[in-house]
Amino acid sequence: MIKTYTIKEVAEDFDLSISTIRYYDKKGLLPFVAKNDAGYRIFTDADLNLIKTIVCLKNTGMAIKDIRSYIEDVMQGPSSIEHRKTLLKKHKREVLQKQQMLTENLKEIDFKLDRYNSPKAEEIVGAEFQYLTNEKKTLNTKNTED
Repeated sequence: MIKTYTIKEVAEDFDLSISTIRYYDKKGLLPFVAKNDAGYRIFTDADLNLIKTIVCLKNTGMAIKDIRSYIEDVMQGPSSIEHRKTLLKKHKREVLQKQQMLTENLKEIDFKLDRYNSPKAEEIVGAEFQYLTNEKKTLNTKNTED
């Protein structure tokens, strides 16, 4: 007997709302999901594996249309392996670029936090503020002279 799961169980397992799963189905991301005699979606372990991939791709910023393309490839079987690889390699490059950007931004946040946690925080921030204020005054003075 094949173990099946309800949409509620799947939603809980993946920390998704039921409406999100229905949305994914409406957008063509779940063509593999069967329905029982009453018309309710029933999910299998194989479905959960694909949903795990869908959630991963969505969480890493892949567009719904690209996820749909990937799932369509999966539904074609082995003949689509090269296209799947191409799609995933492109997505990986994009994720790595985002990761690099986040790393750089995190360095700036850490720099600011280190500054604010410094015993000389008020002195440092005060000097920065004074510099900014003087710079703007100078700029405004130049603009009024023109």
